[in-house]
Amino acid sequence: MSDKKDLRFAVFGAGFWTRFQLAAWREIGGAVPVAIYNRTIAKAEAYAREFNIPNVYDDPEALLVAEKSDLDFVDNITEIGGHKPLTLLCAKHGIATICQKPMAPSLADVEEMMQACSDAGIPFFIHENWRWQTPIRETKRILDSGVLGEVFRCRIDMISGFDVWANQPALAELENFILTDLGTHILDVARFYFGEAESVYCQTRNTLPGKIKGENVATVALRMNQGKTDVVCALAYAKTPLERERFPETFLFIEGSEGSLELGPDYIVRLTTKEGTSLRRVKPPRYFWADPAYDIVHASIAACNADLLSALKGESIAETTGEDNLKTIRLVYAAYESAATGNSVPC
Repeated sequence: MSDKKDLRFAVFGAGFWTRFQLAAWREIGGAVPVAIYNRTIAKAEAYAREFNIPNVYDDPEALLVAEKSDLDFVDNITEIGGHKPLTLLCAKHGIATICQKPMAPSLADVEEMMQACSDAGIPFFIHENWRWQTPIRETKRILDSGVLGEVFRCRIDMISGFDVWANQPALAELENFILTDLGTHILDVARFYFGEAESVYCQTRNTLPGKIKGENVATVALRMNQGKTDVVCALAYAKTPLERERFPETFLFIEGSEGSLELGPDYIVRLTTKEGTSLRRVKPPRYFWADPAYDIVHASIAACNADLLSALKGESIAETTGEDNLKTIRLVYAAYESAATGNSVPC
């Protein structure tokens, strides 16, 4: 996309995740922030001082008009309500964009965003970092090796008592919560492992009525891998005491004809075959700027950003394009349809 050594980008949004996105860009190198927008300009100014960003705006279109000739892409780190309008704005101005997940609050909005970027001929990526966690990459490598034989079942659990609303209070106002916020990650991991789903069955519940609007617990059953593999995803932010709380670790158990593979607490990968059982700790990188409570997630931001930067430079094809993430979003809304109707939904 650019022959410059370092790409130049603008940031939309100055919320909780912005600090870690900017720190990850700084960690990997190759991209320099030159402008930042936020409705509350004081928040943008604070990040500008912290990360040496020269230009600050409280109007996103003013930013694009003023900076367009010097921009290679926009990193949209706003809350979900800002994803569609700001993506359409980037498409209007012909600027490549990276958008946070979930893409938008409805499938119709997602498809409109995709069409606008396609019509504008701009690269459109989703910052889907969960699949970039070190132990998830390692378990995928083992799965692809074929050592498990014919894989017939998988369980993916992301169940936490962590108060996610303390850092992101806007999540309490979402009519659709766990499947859009966390399900986008976990269903993407299921696709990363096994490809596309043939059907989905889902049940949801709200265990915090009066405190949050949307569902905070979901159980999703998928038929995947060309019908060969049943996948169950258990999701929860329930604010309950848990014996083995390891927020935000994902736990995994895969069963195959020749063995089993488990990802357990503290990043322990356990592989069992006829040769016996082996255990290995596959810990993520540790960065000084990561919040310890989100350590593995923040570490994965750097790996995801590196993949997207390579694609923006024309060196590779990104894993988490808008086109790919659209498949995950369709799966999310199929799960909502199933929960509403009580029926299995074909995909």
